[in-house]
Amino acid sequence: MPERTEVRLPDDVRLHVEASGPPEAEVTAVLLHGWTLDGRSWHRQRAALRELFGDRVRVVAYDARGHGRSSCMALRTATLAQLGDDLAAVLDAVAPTGPVVLVGHSMGGMTIMEYAHHHPDRFAARVAGLVFVSTTAEGHAHTLYGLPPRIARLIRLAETTGAGVLARCGAWRPPRALLRALRPSIRWLLFGDRCDATDIRLVTSAVARASLRSIGGFRASIGTQHRLETLAALAHLPAAALVGDRDRLTPPPCAESIAAALPATELTVCPGAGHMLMMERPGEVNGALAGVLRRVLGAARPATVAPA
Repeated sequence: MPERTEVRLPDDVRLHVEASGPPEAEVTAVLLHGWTLDGRSWHRQRAALRELFGDRVRVVAYDARGHGRSSCMALRTATLAQLGDDLAAVLDAVAPTGPVVLVGHSMGGMTIMEYAHHHPDRFAARVAGLVFVSTTAEGHAHTLYGLPPRIARLIRLAETTGAGVLARCGAWRPPRALLRALRPSIRWLLFGDRCDATDIRLVTSAVARASLRSIGGFRASIGTQHRLETLAALAHLPAAALVGDRDRLTPPPCAESIAAALPATELTVCPGAGHMLMMERPGEVNGALAGVLRRVLGAARPATVAPA
């Protein structure tokens, strides 16, 4: 069982954190979930990493502010920049030493970029590898929901207006009965050709735990972020980027621009997959993450000197 703890932030927000593996592990992998989800979305990766690497890798996952079992926050802190600061605090609390591989899905990937942008010295000192899953460095520039551009613009306008209303609803959570009725829409928006019923239930459960303030409040920051220049400064790091070709929220051009900014990045496009790659294509995600970790572990291992 993972060890569970809370990290209390300067504004009294409490983050729910789960960690597996010894604190003295050679590398720590930190898994950051997407908007309206929580740390449970990585359950297949957490199990795979323990099986593949044992005590060599410590695995940390946490619920972002306003999500999952973490507490709600003031509306003014519902920004990606704040999430970057939160990541810095989590690293200080649960992985204060040793190399770190950061793994981000959707908003989690954008959080990594904010950490790199606002804490460049700390990032450079700690981060040894990156994995970006179904994310973007260009806000909603490529988001068309799989629809014609004119219709997509109308939907984005309605979504942005609705997000502003939800953001003012505070710590209330979405009614579970409503979310059950919306499962077909969630399935269409987030998944591709294949979808396990248990994954739909997990995603619906995660959305039900997210506060309306976080569901609405983060929307503006997510839509306007642009961090390609920040990524370009990280080109020396082992990295991977994955995307589904049926992703309606962060389609392939999002991952392609990340790979262009990080030329050494291994880019994987998964046919028939949607936005929830770690559930839809766990083998591909686990393989990419393991590849980055092996490169980092190899670099971290002291060179052996042959006997004379």
